[in-house]
Amino acid sequence: MVDLAVGVVIGGAFGKIVTSLVDNIIMPPIGVMTGGVDFSSLKFVLKAADPATKATEVAIAYGMFINTLIQFLIIGTAIFLIVKALNKAFPPATAAPPAPSGPSSEELLAAILSELKTKP
Repeated sequence: MVDLAVGVVIGGAFGKIVTSLVDNIIMPPIGVMTGGVDFSSLKFVLKAADPATKATEVAIAYGMFINTLIQFLIIGTAIFLIVKALNKAFPPATAAPPAPSGPSSEELLAAILSELKTKP
């Protein structure tokens, strides 16, 4: 039970590290390569804000989705590599070899037939 709690705490901290990695290290160079685009501010505006009625803007923030998708790919890759390394370091125990099976049906029938032939 304690192992699970430790895993949750470490996972939460790892999520913060990945968020910082994506936001501060990976996305700025990608933004420069795409002409200075900040992915987190990309959005498709469905309805603009109206200051007269104090209505807020309605938008689909697909840039934030792109950031989250990149974070997911990084976390997924990291977890895959960690699990792969653990499986290599601690291989599963091999199953005991199966017990030798008895004679087949044909062999049993042949043995019975030979015994019947030897009886008068």
